[in-house]
Amino acid sequence: MPSNNKTTCIMIQGTSSNAGKSVVVAALCRIFSKRGYQVVPFKSQNMSLNSYTTYENAEIAMAQVLQAEAAGLEPSYHMNPILLKPKEDFISQVIVHGKPAGDMNFYHYQNNFRNEALKAIQTSLDFLKRNYDMVIIEGAGSPAEINMLDVDLANMKIARMADAQVILVADIDRGGVFASIAGTFALLPEEDRKRIKGIIINKFRGNLDILMPGIKQIEEIVGVPVLGVLPYDDSLKLPEEDSASLSEHKYHKNEKINIGVMRFPRIANFTDIDPLEYEPDVGIKLIEVGDNIGEVDALILPGTRNTINDMLAIEEAGFTDDIRSIYQEIPVFGLCGGFQMLGTKIIDKSLKESKFGSVNGMALLDMKTSFGKIEKIITQSQGELMGGGLFEALKGNLVKGYELHEGTTILKDVKPLFKIIKGCGNYPGSGYDGAVDQLVSGTYFHGVFHNFHFRRFFTDYLRDKNDMEKLGFSVDNFEDIKKFSIERLADIFEANIKMSLFEKLINERS
Repeated sequence: MPSNNKTTCIMIQGTSSNAGKSVVVAALCRIFSKRGYQVVPFKSQNMSLNSYTTYENAEIAMAQVLQAEAAGLEPSYHMNPILLKPKEDFISQVIVHGKPAGDMNFYHYQNNFRNEALKAIQTSLDFLKRNYDMVIIEGAGSPAEINMLDVDLANMKIARMADAQVILVADIDRGGVFASIAGTFALLPEEDRKRIKGIIINKFRGNLDILMPGIKQIEEIVGVPVLGVLPYDDSLKLPEEDSASLSEHKYHKNEKINIGVMRFPRIANFTDIDPLEYEPDVGIKLIEVGDNIGEVDALILPGTRNTINDMLAIEEAGFTDDIRSIYQEIPVFGLCGGFQMLGTKIIDKSLKESKFGSVNGMALLDMKTSFGKIEKIITQSQGELMGGGLFEALKGNLVKGYELHEGTTILKDVKPLFKIIKGCGNYPGSGYDGAVDQLVSGTYFHGVFHNFHFRRFFTDYLRDKNDMEKLGFSVDNFEDIKKFSIERLADIFEANIKMSLFEKLINERS
């Protein structure tokens, strides 16, 4: 079927990575959804270790999940047809329409797989244009990387495919904003420059009057209007796209309760941790390789894109001995790759996970994990808590999550954490997920702390241990703040950006 010629396609590109493209797309999705349009986000190719399982049991980047939520939609693989997940030594796992297509280096991907990637991108773009009034497209990095223009799969190539008009977002917080705008225009071919219809300056903290002379001059230099300036707003609590933006500044710390989180070199799906930060009196301490664990009330081992490499990294740094010295005193919780590390052995005879083969785990849970026996598990999941250990009093409680793992785990003398209602768990057909033994536990369920009762039970245990009053199951601060942040983001955008250009672009397609 041909694409809908009346669909409005607007593309948000940036002068650099982390300029704010993702949040601008989210803002536009929320604004036009509230105005009654069927609006959908799209990112042709994303490189991220922060991913999610859709209702189709397909894997996409977390940024498109937030944008879908802003648009009032269920996330779909069509919103992110190509996902690249860095693995090791310049190799990424390539996800196409939500499913793994293999591990590839840059040369193989660009020379042997590029046409397949373009087909997938075109298929998804056509699908969205047939079914929605507006497609808000997010670019990647900068469109003016002159060494990459001929192999572009994320910026102006996609703008041409979609016949999209482009809005350029520039980050003033990092400095050199006018040079970055002018440089982007100077390096782009003429046909691509013509697509840029407006500029947004993002993350501004100062006096706007001082900035205005520069805005007038840059408009004269590039011949394109600046649509407005978005202020830097620390009150917005939205998921980050990837670990490049993960820092101590993202989380509160030094609160009455401090939860330590190991920042593995290949940390993945760190948004699993976000809900804990919204718990009253709870702070998050990111523990870098080489740091000391220090005084923490609980320790979380998050997901990782390479369990074996990161296991070796923390072993070399001395963390495994440190963790073995505290696991009988404070809760230690593993998520996906972090869960695999808690076992006695990680077996990789076929070198599926890394070049190092099999390694020892921390031996805090009596279980072994093997790689290479199954294809990657990508599924939404639900389980019933089995009780035992720390979670005995929560027995029978239902928990939802999603799975993204390639290893299978066999339990020995240890109790599973969940009975599977939906999903895979420890291995296909096992009927169970995770494991628990006293204060040590773990699961393959990403998003487990997004379940309010599970999260509050965990933090109330820590409150009780610190002689603090338990809060009980009253208010879910995380969900309330996230919804508030999406609405506030849209309000800030409309208050500071001239919307007339967007309205003009829509009317031109009507």
